[in-house]
Amino acid sequence: METTDTGAALIKKVRVGDFGNNIYVLVCKKTNDSVIVDASFEADKILAAAEGTNVRYILMTHCHTDHVQALDELKAATGVPVGIPPVEAAHFGIHGDFDINDGDTIRFGECEIGAFLAGPGHSPAGTAFLLPGGHCIVGDAVFPGGPGRTNSPEDFKVLVDNVQKRVYTLPEETVLYPGHGDNTTVGDSKKEYAVFASKERASPVYGDVLWSE
Repeated sequence: METTDTGAALIKKVRVGDFGNNIYVLVCKKTNDSVIVDASFEADKILAAAEGTNVRYILMTHCHTDHVQALDELKAATGVPVGIPPVEAAHFGIHGDFDINDGDTIRFGECEIGAFLAGPGHSPAGTAFLLPGGHCIVGDAVFPGGPGRTNSPEDFKVLVDNVQKRVYTLPEETVLYPGHGDNTTVGDSKKEYAVFASKERASPVYGDVLWSE
């Protein structure tokens, strides 16, 4: 487990499952209230990271299969409401207790996070969570080295447009916490994308794309 101190909150990053999913437990340092972001696998490992805190919510960036495997077990263990982007809930048939919409603010203790669409194109309404001080949980919108997986050239264009307009407009020092793999920053990710954008291609790309291609 990796822990980052943002000043007001702790970000606990837990890697779970065979796909190397990242789960995040955000803890308000003043009140010890917390939220769990995503619910991939190994509920016991996630609950251990949240142990000793007052879990208030489970928040979902999106609802692909590899992000929801532990959701029922986590909800049963914590008894807290689950927030899901409504388009994600409807598309995947997963029940939430409240909607997370673009522009929403979610409070836990004396901390707050802002929700915004970052990953449409990878999933119907992939959502990121921004904490004050330059820390952003981006789900599967973008990773070090490339964007989230897409199923068509049209989806790839939608995803890249969202990343450019919603993620790459954040300050360059903003730390990006992805759904898989290591952290990166807006500045580093933009440099990687600039290399990709500078190259001409004979045909559209999609699928598992690397910015270095």
